[in-house]
Amino acid sequence: MSGIISQRLTGSLRASRRLLLAAAFLALASHANTASAQTSFYEAPRSLVAGEPGTLVRQEPIDGAPLGAAAYRVLYRSTGLKGEPIFVSGVVVVPLGEPPTGGRPIVAWAHPTSGITPRCAPSLAIFLFQQIQGLRSFVERGYVVVATDYPGLGTPEIHPYLVGDSEARAVIDAVRVGRSMPGAGGGKRFAVWGHSQGGQAALFTGMIAKTYAPELMLVGVAAAAPATDLVTLMNDDIGSVGGKNITAMTLWSWHRVYGAAIDKIVDPRAMPAIDRLAHECIEGPFDLIARQRTEKPLEQHFLTVEGPASIEPWRSLLEKNTPGALPPDVPVFLAQGTTDQIIRPDVTRDYMGKLCKAASKVKLMMLPNVGHGRAAQASTIAAVNWITDRFAGEAPPNDCAD
Repeated sequence: MSGIISQRLTGSLRASRRLLLAAAFLALASHANTASAQTSFYEAPRSLVAGEPGTLVRQEPIDGAPLGAAAYRVLYRSTGLKGEPIFVSGVVVVPLGEPPTGGRPIVAWAHPTSGITPRCAPSLAIFLFQQIQGLRSFVERGYVVVATDYPGLGTPEIHPYLVGDSEARAVIDAVRVGRSMPGAGGGKRFAVWGHSQGGQAALFTGMIAKTYAPELMLVGVAAAAPATDLVTLMNDDIGSVGGKNITAMTLWSWHRVYGAAIDKIVDPRAMPAIDRLAHECIEGPFDLIARQRTEKPLEQHFLTVEGPASIEPWRSLLEKNTPGALPPDVPVFLAQGTTDQIIRPDVTRDYMGKLCKAASKVKLMMLPNVGHGRAAQASTIAAVNWITDRFAGEAPPNDCAD
């Protein structure tokens, strides 16, 4: 469950048993990862929010960066759902040494689902650096890596979960921080790489980058098991444990950030479980088991309608946050597991068809016997190499012609 609730939770107990011994050390810490989320670092006074999006408010060093790099927790300015200035937190990892002429390339990592309340920020996670897929390889190649938390994770507000424009602005403004932060040495060229919720964020970044940040140059978008059809996601997965988790978090978040009436579609008896799910974070495999227990009441009482997509304004909101086509000059890398039961392979293929129809150059990597949670891990080497080629100016591969 670390990617829109990473692997489908049905049957997850059996899978988790194989992980218990190898991940025991993770379990000991999995719920301590965000014990002090609301520190003074994340709670800047509103008097500091005025300023250009992507400008730095404060930074502090983080221990444990990959060899040959320094890492910093950052608080920066971004743009909210109504165009208002907001604070967003994240991480910047900088290779040591002098940057090249023109600055270092920047890779923006867009994280999968970690939760929807402030204490679930990835910048607070104990295993932060292990969660950024390809981090060491990027550092070795001399790239700055930026990893936004997204709004409302870390910073004390509601996280707009699966809201594409919100995620994308936070990603792009993190890139701006990686370019302007003293000592980072970032240039104007960047690539974005994300998994699950982060795959959706990466694709929305590709959609808005030229208009939101014309001073930057997006060389490519890489997405593993991206959330590309939210209507289908909600409708098809509502009967599974993982699907109920996703739907519960989405309804809880959108009720607050959009003002959509949750009581029109949710059984009142389900609300205590939904509220508990909204406050649980996702970092390690034991968190999956905890959420499965929390979700149990939703198997008895949950929705009073067939699905969120069957009633307004939920259907329109799901369609609004479904990625569309990208500008044709932005190449795309897609990775998809063949046994993914959250983001079905045919949904990703359908989205590829949409990109191809819009004249994008798309590389599709199918991952045999890989489920949702492992899609980014299983495709990391290919994604790193694909991104490296984009920075090198190589012609992008194109499976659209096949």
